[in-house]
Amino acid sequence: MRTEIGLVLACALACSAQQWEIGAAAGYGAYRDGTIFSPAGKARAGVRNRFAVSALMGEDMYAHMGGEVRYTYQDGDPFLSARGIKTNIEGQSHSFHYDALFHLRGRHEKIRPYVAAGIGVKVYVVSGPPNPRPPLGDIAVLTTHDQARPLVTGGGGVKLKLGHNVLLRLDFRDYITPFPKELIAPAPFNTARGFFHQFTPLIGISYVP
Repeated sequence: MRTEIGLVLACALACSAQQWEIGAAAGYGAYRDGTIFSPAGKARAGVRNRFAVSALMGEDMYAHMGGEVRYTYQDGDPFLSARGIKTNIEGQSHSFHYDALFHLRGRHEKIRPYVAAGIGVKVYVVSGPPNPRPPLGDIAVLTTHDQARPLVTGGGGVKLKLGHNVLLRLDFRDYITPFPKELIAPAPFNTARGFFHQFTPLIGISYVP
């Protein structure tokens, strides 16, 4: 009986030692695009740089290690550019991921830098109508097919205590996905290469109960 009570108390102490966090942030998503190679020429393919917003829920399991679930929306239009021609279609993306956070200082410090890495999924969504006469159709076509791609994230940031329950967060994330070939479809026998990188600085506020 004493053993069971001891296990319950140990679990309770471990749970009380955890620090929960919920927050929101806004920033800007800047892309490193991919390339499509064809006999008709080479095209740059990617997503327009636009604003991003994010929400998170996390916890510090240990003094220097934590984790968070994060959602990020980026308002960016898929595009093609080649031979002096640019074409795009309205769209955005939704990223869902879990990041492990490795803090360089303890949770009671006022300033806590950290590095982050995680995995998840990113969904590229098209919201505009297709171009009935795609100007670069011999290279690739912007379709209306939404596409989910595996996501890897990396980056870091710093947490600044503004009060007992409030944190100011400065974050940077690189959202990395394979080329979305169903969204930006190369013409037959053409080749799409490169990973899409969404470099995203964010500033946000978090609440710590």
